[in-house]
Amino acid sequence: MDKTDERQKIGRNASAVAISGNTFLTIFNFIIGLISGSSALVAESAHTLSDVLTSIIAFIGFKIGMKPADDDHQYGHGRAEPLVGLVIVVFLVVVAYEILSGVYIKLTSTTPLAPPELIAALMAFIGIFINLAMTTYLMRAGKKINSPAIIADGQHQKVDIFSCIAILVGVIGAQLGFPILDPLVAIFISIIVIKTAFELARDNVNVIMGKVPSDTILDEVRSAAKKVDNVKGVHSIKINPMGPYSSAELHIEVDGNIKLKDAHEIAHNVEKRIINDVSAIKMAIIHVCPFEEECATSGNDKVL
Repeated sequence: MDKTDERQKIGRNASAVAISGNTFLTIFNFIIGLISGSSALVAESAHTLSDVLTSIIAFIGFKIGMKPADDDHQYGHGRAEPLVGLVIVVFLVVVAYEILSGVYIKLTSTTPLAPPELIAALMAFIGIFINLAMTTYLMRAGKKINSPAIIADGQHQKVDIFSCIAILVGVIGAQLGFPILDPLVAIFISIIVIKTAFELARDNVNVIMGKVPSDTILDEVRSAAKKVDNVKGVHSIKINPMGPYSSAELHIEVDGNIKLKDAHEIAHNVEKRIINDVSAIKMAIIHVCPFEEECATSGNDKVL
């Protein structure tokens, strides 16, 4: 199985786990929330419903990002994934608004607050472990295949862990004579959702704006290029993020008396070496300049 097929399989499995798990949680959170009278659990069901939708959107973005390059998209379709990450941010903001609206209605109602039944605490306890398992799986899968869409979905899922812990505390506190804790916990959930939305927006905007994906990738590219025979120096490395992958552009220095044919062969070998050694790089553009000239600073690079 090649890397593309493996990436598709991991992404497909991660999306299937997220969609099926969140569908289960949405149904039972809503039913138990209504039965127990827990507004926080009902709010959490709305959040898990958004998880189902965002998991579907994340998978669509992942599939688009896997499409190969074409005449109109010569660097591929990888930027579809961070764009999908921003769509997920919009869903998070809407969810936070809906939660706060529900809490406002409950707190301004003239009906006395009643404590939720303990079955809500049991559902929250179960939700903690299900969400922890799904978050761990999604984050590992997303990082393994470097998928901004699946990582964003995993970050979205992580919110539910804290939400369920907060719900558990709120229900128990309400049973001990503090019914106000339940709507306050719902407010706490909305704050977590807004915080997650901000972090996701920041990370995905950074990808779209071309922020270098890691602190070590420049060193990895330089090291890979220097391993090729007859490469005497490497400079002017630039990384262009394209979602799950990046392209690299760099200058290599070779003997100034080398033949044009040999210089092209060295550049081709450097390209292959970088793509093979640096997993985040899918495309490399190599410029060749003579070693004896200070091409790194003079601007007189001899590009072959």
